Amino acid sequence: MTELKLKGAVAAGHAATAEAAAFALREGGNAFDAVIAAHWSACVAEPVLTSLGGGGFLLAQSEAGQTSIYDFFTHTPRHKLPASGIDFHPIEADFGIMLQEFHIGYGSVATPGTVRGMFSIHHDLGSLPMPVLLEPAIELASKGLRVNPLQAYILDVVRPIYLATPQAAQRFASQSTPGRLVGEGELLQLPELAETLRALAQEGERLFYEGDIATAIDAACRSEGGQLRYADLEQYQVRRRQPLHIQYRDAGFYTNPAPSSGGLLIGFALKLLERHVQTGLSIDSVEGISQLAELMQSTNQARLDGIRGNGLDERMLDPVLLEQYRHQVRGRARSFRGTTHISVIDRLGNLASLTASNGEGCGHMLGDTGIMLNNMLGEEDLNPHGFHAWQENRRLTSMMAPSMLQLNDGRAIALGSGGSNRIRSAILQVLLRVVDEKLPLRQAIDLPRIHYENKLLNIEGGFEDNVYKQLDKEFDQTRFWPDRNLFFGGVHAVSKNRTEFECHGDQRRGGVALSVF
Repeated sequence: MTELKLKGAVAAGHAATAEAAAFALREGGNAFDAVIAAHWSACVAEPVLTSLGGGGFLLAQSEAGQTSIYDFFTHTPRHKLPASGIDFHPIEADFGIMLQEFHIGYGSVATPGTVRGMFSIHHDLGSLPMPVLLEPAIELASKGLRVNPLQAYILDVVRPIYLATPQAAQRFASQSTPGRLVGEGELLQLPELAETLRALAQEGERLFYEGDIATAIDAACRSEGGQLRYADLEQYQVRRRQPLHIQYRDAGFYTNPAPSSGGLLIGFALKLLERHVQTGLSIDSVEGISQLAELMQSTNQARLDGIRGNGLDERMLDPVLLEQYRHQVRGRARSFRGTTHISVIDRLGNLASLTASNGEGCGHMLGDTGIMLNNMLGEEDLNPHGFHAWQENRRLTSMMAPSMLQLNDGRAIALGSGGSNRIRSAILQVLLRVVDEKLPLRQAIDLPRIHYENKLLNIEGGFEDNVYKQLDKEFDQTRFWPDRNLFFGGVHAVSKNRTEFECHGDQRRGGVALSVF
């Protein structure tokens, strides 16, 4: 705990990302300046997880208490080409304990929202000039940074994507080991990206959506089997929404609303649990873990039912519908995603919770920009009706759920996670640890987690030995992860009450927390 003489606090997935936020706060910026600066730098320091060519969401709460969501996620093209004529193909990623197929190519690219999102947030909420907020990212891309163990691991997992084209392989190749990507301790320099960031500082968002970069994207997609066109970029809009508000026991939970699904599914799980377990849920017992797994299964089923119907919206929180699913929770004795999260709070009480993603990247470097565009049209969980079945000119749904928890002791907690369809289970378990078990934020984030989906119980090490033995008997399929792993998300969180700050970064995803003087 730290007294509020500080300028603010940040939790993020990389030291360089957190330092960029700290730089903005020290320059006199607010939490929104800090999260913008942090995200620009994350595009350099966490290149697989986020990019100028991706998208995301910000939950913003001002010192006056006004809360809103900025939706700058990816958007489907206005016109769909025949599947047979596009650049769209699978690769296999090796996680060591499991293999997973991803789809890449220019045909997998949806309209990026990151750049317009940063400029829109800055226009509404920022206080420092945008060129100042770009400075840390420009310096980082120019001078380079040493690859840390987590980023080296992530690059190795998705190396088929970053070796898919000569341009990508050249930029991310190891200088010491031919045929490999840059590894732990090696210097990663992105000079082309530095020049693009400098140009954005001078020309603004127009460069990306109406200028040279828009023209380059159009030309590359036309010649290489992509579906994006200049008009898709020119007409892209950031959408500002009211957050979804869920009251769970004595806490208020604010999160990403429909059409995104992650926050809605967390809210569904909380309301279902509140009906089923009156006194709170302990995740450390066999009974508690079993109940949580059943809850996850009911949430998964509700998602599938919504997808088969008219899509997911606030109607799934209707008490009658909740009661139907409650009976599925008996209380008896699936994808990696390049996603990162940043949480910032400042001394005035402004709060920023931002989650962003590039999928895993499409495999192509865009000319000499240093940008790898997203592969969101090749993401299975974003295309539940099947690949190439997406509707034209629609905002893609997402599991990303930048959130805020308001506790009755006066604390406000900004939190979120990466991790694809594990985002909702990671955030849910941290919420239950804080609200039901009354645990400190650090402990709530660090304790082991589970994820239950498709009749498979994934469980981290750290529970009592007898728990694993009993769960192995109770569930048809179990997968034991001996160490903390990014598979289970990475919840980066900051909190504030009237006198103190607290911040914690999840070590599963390289978490870094800074109190900023």
